[in-house]
Amino acid sequence: MPDAPCRLHIRHAADAAAVRRVLDETLPAYADVFPADRDAAILVKPNLNANMNALTGNTTDLRLLVALLGHLHDAGYRRVLVGEGTNSGFYRNKIGVIERLRVDRTAARFGYTAVDLNYAPGVAIAFENGVTAAIAQPVMDAALVINLPKLKTHFEAGMSVCLKNLMGCLVGQENKKKTHQSLAANIVNINLAVRPALAIVDALIAMEGLGPTRGTPIRLDTLVFGDNPFAIDLACARLAGFPEAKVRPLAEARRRGLIPPALDAFLDTLSLPLLAGRPLVPPLAGRLATFIHSPKRQKYFLAVRNTAFFTWLAGTDWFGKLLFAAGLRQDVFCRDEMRLTGLTLDRAACDDCGACRRFCPAGLDPAAVAKSGDRTGCLECLYCFLVCPRSALVFHGEQGFLAEQLRQYDGLVRQLDGGDGEGGEKKEECLRRPGG
Repeated sequence: MPDAPCRLHIRHAADAAAVRRVLDETLPAYADVFPADRDAAILVKPNLNANMNALTGNTTDLRLLVALLGHLHDAGYRRVLVGEGTNSGFYRNKIGVIERLRVDRTAARFGYTAVDLNYAPGVAIAFENGVTAAIAQPVMDAALVINLPKLKTHFEAGMSVCLKNLMGCLVGQENKKKTHQSLAANIVNINLAVRPALAIVDALIAMEGLGPTRGTPIRLDTLVFGDNPFAIDLACARLAGFPEAKVRPLAEARRRGLIPPALDAFLDTLSLPLLAGRPLVPPLAGRLATFIHSPKRQKYFLAVRNTAFFTWLAGTDWFGKLLFAAGLRQDVFCRDEMRLTGLTLDRAACDDCGACRRFCPAGLDPAAVAKSGDRTGCLECLYCFLVCPRSALVFHGEQGFLAEQLRQYDGLVRQLDGGDGEGGEKKEECLRRPGG
């Protein structure tokens, strides 16, 4: 067989320990993309779209982030930055998504730093129609960019995987607004400017339905590794049973000739089964949102949305609630912080099913931590509290913004654990490249 145009691995991981093991087993196949200099700058770009944590299917799983940062730390890399330019609405409301998701604590665990790229200095890149936009300087300066997208449906782009995730490399709300002037084309433009050398798609818990924030979490226990974002997104569309033509950035990339016949032929040689055993539910928005966000009409909506008056209006609580109720806004921008004073264990409710251990990014036994009260090493991400099917871990403190996540997702997240044991065997692996 002739040399393949890219590398692609699809691996199964059912718990935090398996995620680390899979990374340690798989990343040597990509050794050539890692800098030889252990002081070279590496930027890790997760998907931190909102303050809804990974168990909702919305953001990059801390189990993956902990495993990757641990791998880099053990390999001796000293200058690793976790960077993301969070959703414009959270940026506008001065809400620290990185802190709320405990990504800052995760990075600090390994001596690394997490930053909001919205506030970084920018480097101009070309967008459509003569427009320029600013990419965060740390992204452009990195010797290696590792993309950690979430596999999820997206009501504007169709699906959000590698290509869409790089919108978070833009600086501030003004530059993100520019993307929407020609959404699919500008997403492709960002990818051509940044060119991450490695991507690891988080499909541990994906999202289907009305993503990226109002869909349904679905547990797939899968990680997808690769070095070509177009190939990875094509593969993920097949794995999700999602029509490629409805993934707008992919359709644009194909129109530009960025997906050569050799890439299609390569993917045709692989076994790419439906990860859920069926196609993921598509992102069907309400009639009003579908009408407004149609590519034919969106420029008129943007002309209104980008006015100073509408920006002010959208920042008010009452109008924000109206937009959310109408389906024109996916997020709730709650300014109330969560304050956790501790978790206790309801011994009568706990049946030692192990769900909390399987989902703990820090590799702890949360039930034992709750019994002892010693939270040394705990990230306070609350994965254990959220996933426990019997609600045996009891939250103490002020829920703040977490109350909205519980309102939307509490029942769904508590159904995620299948009790399938610890470890998780490899479900499927695809690798095509001599010497890879």
